Amino acid sequence: MAPERTPLLVIGSGPYGLATAAEALRLGIPTVVLGEPMGFWRGHMPADMLLRSGRDWHLDAAGEHTLDAYVEAQGIDPEAIDPIPIAVFIGYADWFAAQKGIEPRRERVRALTRRDGDGFEARMEDGSSILADRVVAAPGIADFAVEPALVREALAPGPWSHTARTVEFDALRSRRCLIVGGRQSAFEWAALLAEAGAARVDVVHRHATPEFTASDWSFVDDLLARTRETRGWFRGLAEEERAAIVQRFWQVGRLQLEPWLADRIARDSVRLWPHAEPAAIDRGPGEAIIVTLGDGTRLETDHVLLATGYRVDMRRVSYVPDDLELSTGFPVLDEDFQTSLRGLYVPGFPSTRDFGPFFGFVAGATTTAEIIGAALNR
Repeated sequence: MAPERTPLLVIGSGPYGLATAAEALRLGIPTVVLGEPMGFWRGHMPADMLLRSGRDWHLDAAGEHTLDAYVEAQGIDPEAIDPIPIAVFIGYADWFAAQKGIEPRRERVRALTRRDGDGFEARMEDGSSILADRVVAAPGIADFAVEPALVREALAPGPWSHTARTVEFDALRSRRCLIVGGRQSAFEWAALLAEAGAARVDVVHRHATPEFTASDWSFVDDLLARTRETRGWFRGLAEEERAAIVQRFWQVGRLQLEPWLADRIARDSVRLWPHAEPAAIDRGPGEAIIVTLGDGTRLETDHVLLATGYRVDMRRVSYVPDDLELSTGFPVLDEDFQTSLRGLYVPGFPSTRDFGPFFGFVAGATTTAEIIGAALNR
């Protein structure tokens, strides 16, 4: 059977894949989209999770099918979705795709290779192939979970997991859990575990316990505007200026958490261990796990949960071509999100090295779609 052909192939149906595909279609570029729609959000985030973002973070570079438009179309009371439940945003993404005529195909790419001359061949797991003139690879973060060697080497897979793979909590009811990490996920998973009936939840984090105050992400708007106005704006900044932006994201994202979390973790079953990190992990009596902190404190638990975030390493994305140029795991990108392989674009979290940390958030999806769309149209 002859391979399928398309001018543009988008691999990934998360926010960045959907936003970019929608903009390409608006520009008249025939596009094939692959992947489980919002697959990471559906399969790797708890159903009761709440989002830190507001309704101004949406997917439409054209500004038509926004999250506000969805809320109005569905007759949802805006005050009832503050903070925004994850189910609402997934519903919005499905509605957005339908409005834009995007029909993601639940097919998985096994390998992406450069064809002689221009274009790429995507070989699918079922043996079929798609020939594409250009490709947008939007792998999201699923492949990039950080799993410290201290845990992997001390424990078999059963007694520990990463938050990306721990979204249902029935198995941890009446169990003792120890969470490693100080990000939003550490404290939100602590709340969800406690609410699900965990016997005890210890949260071990290296920095001070965050303040629980409303986050102000408005500063991101200016950073995105500058990115749209000046090609390669972030990479053109002096090193200290880039570091200051990264530090501000770190401060808002890690040292300041949403106020709706405070009451949920203010319970006897949740204990916070600031300025601490595991120094050793050993098996205790029975199924117990003994975690020794840097100051010698020994905590006994039944399950270690890693809220250790994500680190880009494109080598962990199974279909990525071997000859893709990387720098510390990140794809080397030009001002259009194009990689060293002409015609291959990588948006989202893997683009943060060259475009800034705000492209690891949904906020950057429309700006990315606008930039890649303009490049494709050229």
